[in-house]
Amino acid sequence: MSSSVESLAPLRSKAEGYAQVIRALMLRDMRTRFGGSHWGYAVIVMWPVAHVMVLVAVMGFRGGASPLGDSALLFVATGAVPVLMCQYISNETMKALAQNRPLLYYPQVKIFDVMIARFIVEIVKGFTGLIIVLAILVALGVDPSPDDTWVAVTGYLASILLGIGLGAVNIGIVSFFPGWMIGYILVRVLLYITSGVFFLPNMMPEQIYSIMKWNPLTQIIEWVRVGYYAQLPVEVDYLYVLLWGGGSLMIGLIMERTLVRKMT
Repeated sequence: MSSSVESLAPLRSKAEGYAQVIRALMLRDMRTRFGGSHWGYAVIVMWPVAHVMVLVAVMGFRGGASPLGDSALLFVATGAVPVLMCQYISNETMKALAQNRPLLYYPQVKIFDVMIARFIVEIVKGFTGLIIVLAILVALGVDPSPDDTWVAVTGYLASILLGIGLGAVNIGIVSFFPGWMIGYILVRVLLYITSGVFFLPNMMPEQIYSIMKWNPLTQIIEWVRVGYYAQLPVEVDYLYVLLWGGGSLMIGLIMERTLVRKMT
């Protein structure tokens, strides 16, 4: 028994050492990006929240009827939140290597470690923003509870997975084509407008809707909305979305092994 415990001791020490490296990278990331204060972190978290709430406010001032359900505010939020979670995670992850490049001179720090630390920070930031949006909706008198909590939560998780995957791919692209940081802004805007944040994609003509379904963000929006509106007559290709998220993450990790390390 003692010999087995002793054999596990080196693995435990390595795991603890790796956890300390990730923790240090996360703290360094938060301090440099958020100004080393709680207020700085609040500003970064509230930025995407403010984005969502501006859209919600515009819909509220318009006073139009919701395309689905009783609340136009909830309808916009169920479209904007998953898309913005995915896009903010992928965008901020793309910057991880450039912002932490000096740390790579330390032998304990690898590119993969920088990516993992940024992933964790962005996931926490995304869920914090989601909780704040839901709290604001409650304060505005809107009930944000979904019809099917499991479906809604897994939809948000799928959005995070896709954001992580696209972020990993973006790191690989930026390592040899820095101009992609600007090009990706145009891609984000195009996807944001055409994904179905402000409208129901299934109400479009069948020819257009069939093309939109190739966009994983459209499928994620429908995934989340099915959780909130059980009567929504759509079929979500869950496997397709997961393949997009998992496949892009795998491609990004392969690029990290082959391209990014050579460029750095």
